[in-house]
Amino acid sequence: MQTHVTFRHFKGQHPELHTAAEDAAVSLGKYHDGIISTNVEFINDSMKTVEFTVHLQGSTLKAAESSDDFHKSLFEAQDKIVRQIQKYKTKHISARTKETNIL
Repeated sequence: MQTHVTFRHFKGQHPELHTAAEDAAVSLGKYHDGIISTNVEFINDSMKTVEFTVHLQGSTLKAAESSDDFHKSLFEAQDKIVRQIQKYKTKHISARTKETNIL
């Protein structure tokens, strides 16, 4: 799985945020093994925004969260994307079982 971390409207380097984003992206692998790539984007505007984009086989899931702290936004966006991955996986498993029951 590839992970891309992008910082928008930042000055300087932020290795602790970069490491936290990579760890969050790697942890998504335990929810679905078909993740192709993950993009994590930190946007420094009036609110601290984090956007997750997860590319699965045939689908793209996206979640964004804003707060006053990047770590808080990162973990809340990660929770949102985990819920989306679980829902995606549940739908595809139930669709597969319906196909086998019909045949």
